[in-house]
Amino acid sequence: MRSFREATLLSLLAASGVLSSDVHDLKTDTFKDFVNSNDLVLAEFFAPWCGHCKALAPEYEEAATTLKEKNIPLAKVDCTEEADLCKEFGVDGYPTVKVFRGLDNVKAYSGPRKAPAIISYMTKQALPAVSTLTSDTLEEFKTQDKVVLVAYFASDDKTSNETFSKVADSMRDDLLFGATSDAALAEAAGVKQPGLVMYKDFDEGVATFDKKFTTEAIEDFVKTASVPLVGEIGPETYAGYMATGLPLAFIFSETPEERAELAAVVKPLAEKYKGKISFATIDAKAFGAHAGNLNLEVGTWPAFAIQETVKNQKFPFDQSKKITEKDIGKFVADYLDGKIEPSVKSEPIPEKQEGPVTVVVAHNYNDVVLNNEKDVLVEFYAPWCGHCKALAPKYDELAQLYTSKPDFNEKVTIAKVDATANDVPEEIAGFPTIKLFAAGSKDSPIDYQGSRTVEDLANFVKENGKYKVDAYVANDTDDADMTDAEETMGKQAPAATVSDAAESVKSGAAESVKSVASEAAEAVKTVVSDTDDGGKEAHDEL
Repeated sequence: MRSFREATLLSLLAASGVLSSDVHDLKTDTFKDFVNSNDLVLAEFFAPWCGHCKALAPEYEEAATTLKEKNIPLAKVDCTEEADLCKEFGVDGYPTVKVFRGLDNVKAYSGPRKAPAIISYMTKQALPAVSTLTSDTLEEFKTQDKVVLVAYFASDDKTSNETFSKVADSMRDDLLFGATSDAALAEAAGVKQPGLVMYKDFDEGVATFDKKFTTEAIEDFVKTASVPLVGEIGPETYAGYMATGLPLAFIFSETPEERAELAAVVKPLAEKYKGKISFATIDAKAFGAHAGNLNLEVGTWPAFAIQETVKNQKFPFDQSKKITEKDIGKFVADYLDGKIEPSVKSEPIPEKQEGPVTVVVAHNYNDVVLNNEKDVLVEFYAPWCGHCKALAPKYDELAQLYTSKPDFNEKVTIAKVDATANDVPEEIAGFPTIKLFAAGSKDSPIDYQGSRTVEDLANFVKENGKYKVDAYVANDTDDADMTDAEETMGKQAPAATVSDAAESVKSGAAESVKSVASEAAEAVKTVVSDTDDGGKEAHDEL
């Protein structure tokens, strides 16, 4: 594994020109011609001062070198020099990485910022959604990625063909899809037409689809069969586990040897409960902080816990007990039978609310956020998060706009919850995360992704809330009730600027922080190592 010092050195050498680069450095006058002359281009829009851009640089270089052999070019644009070009393509944070298939077909790359992930993703993008396979190409195709899915069906079977193509179109970012109508190849694979076989470089190596040939059944097969029986949780795998929708069993351990031993212990259980629960080990030295999110005691290893990923419920195993097949087997069986109550971490309910922002904890979350007829804007934050600290005075100012008016205070609540100290039912990808729970539609909260100014936040509540409360109209139309402080805030709010700067959430500002296991420990240690300015939606890692 490349050390941080080595990665930094490579980045500096590449930036200074000491090392030759396979990344194309494009300008406004060269960018469009370059994109039009290549069928597929991955372009990074960056700023030289951006910490996350610096971390990406050596990974991007490595990916560019590998993908060059496949005729897939990687390019970069310095947005401090080419501001108009970056604005044209909607760049609002750094780094922003986009996939171009010409200038009119552009989509964001939101995967992990690691060379293997970039290489795998772009390799898939370069291929058609479904590759047509023959006896000459099948074997090579099986090894083109960690997981590939091959369909065997007759050339005149239009229904199966269309079903498979539909799945491939929707999941092409996840794995490679191929198909053949050669009956001899189907017979050699041991399947009847129509049939599906997944080839993978782990576990048994092959998984055969044996359900009815429907879109839903194939998608479910892909989600479960593409995950190892007992895998390893890390930056590049966490999102895949979350995507299955299955409960995830974590096995924390400090050494590779012990993780291998524990994986062997639970493997019979993983086989028994395949499709019902996923099992994976996790490096306790690197990602032990995540144990606290599962209501385990950090530092007491090894440890085991189950996370119900859809409801975000946690079921920690007694850390005073050893991890044995028998004890873990009973724990898992009781969990699946509904015999274990979820562990709920919560701060005490505040005896009195201090300040204009309502403090929410796990034990009053339902009452304050969900079980009422108010529009509730909630900030999910972490005490160590630098961007949260920068937002705090503006968030207080926002809340004051509503609490200063009793009639609006009855319709709108501005709230916050420490998501590191309280279990919440929402999936939080980074800090701060802001969601609006509008009255009458609490089951479908709306994520806020705009600039963190008082005015923009107030407009978000106005536009998306049930009551369409305009906080500024309220304050401007009743001067008699305004204090000097409120009047000052009302005048200053429209001029507020974006002070939280960094990478956009769309391009994975928290290094794909659904992968809460990715760099959580380091984020806590350093609090905020990147104080970049200019990003529209800066997030710290979980």
